[in-house]
Amino acid sequence: MREMYPNIEPYMTGLLDVGDGQRVYWETSGNPDGKPVVFVHGGPGGATNPEHRRVFDPEKYNIVLFDQRGCGKSTPHVSEPEADLTHNTTWKLVADMETLRDTLNIEKWQVFGGSWGSTLALAYAETHPDHVTELVLRGIFTLRQQEIDWFYEGGAAALFPDLWERFVEPVALQDRNHMVQAYAELLADPDPEVHVPAARAWSEWESSTITLRRDESKVASFTEPAFATAFARIENHYFMNRGWFEEGQLIRDAGKLSDIPGVIVQGRYDVCTPPMTAWELHRAWPEADLQIIPDAGHAFDEPGILSALIEATDRFAG
Repeated sequence: MREMYPNIEPYMTGLLDVGDGQRVYWETSGNPDGKPVVFVHGGPGGATNPEHRRVFDPEKYNIVLFDQRGCGKSTPHVSEPEADLTHNTTWKLVADMETLRDTLNIEKWQVFGGSWGSTLALAYAETHPDHVTELVLRGIFTLRQQEIDWFYEGGAAALFPDLWERFVEPVALQDRNHMVQAYAELLADPDPEVHVPAARAWSEWESSTITLRRDESKVASFTEPAFATAFARIENHYFMNRGWFEEGQLIRDAGKLSDIPGVIVQGRYDVCTPPMTAWELHRAWPEADLQIIPDAGHAFDEPGILSALIEATDRFAG
């Protein structure tokens, strides 16, 4: 079982002006002359953290991390009262990645993403296949309506009825048939007494169910008020808009990836993004190596998933 590489610090950081009043945090670590790789974090609305550098061999990789619009160290942060999500869309994020690649003078890079990060990685690679050397994906999510309905409209409640009860608690009884819509209204409320508890409930539901066994430290980090507010608002905004995709678009267009080597790592007991989507992506992109981890859920740092991801990055290190 593989373990993470040692802690490292960035050798360069910055805030990239991508237009629309948005500045995106980025950093580079590892070997400046190494193989370029970009880490695409989850959510949408999550953030990068120092552990994300540690799935790559720092002697062989030039490791690029960035925080997507509105979250992490990017500004303005969506937890702020005046935050505007108008310019926060999938295709804006794809364009931000291209701007960052160009700014760093990288011709091609490996794209590594899990959960929502797999969504954005696929959207980027299908748009710019000539700039991608490999794809390493985990916990596949493509924002099809059935995927959103499963996790946010009651399907997963069959496995977590106790946690689901906490998730629906902020929502009026008459609105519980449309949870994403009901949460959109709560999260948009300017009153912190309304939107913060809703954001924490949304974030607790996700963080409580993404690991095979509940991880209290993960739940605590997800439900910190500022993080939870940005995370829940951005996720809900993307789900309300179905990611600005046509239904099934990412799997439909997977043929554009046929010349890109790839690894798909999927937890067998992933309740957040069940294996059906990874399986359907693999059928549409058979060139990718699909690895179903038998004793894992969704989180990237569960032992079996983490080991498979590091083995994949080592395989492509050159």
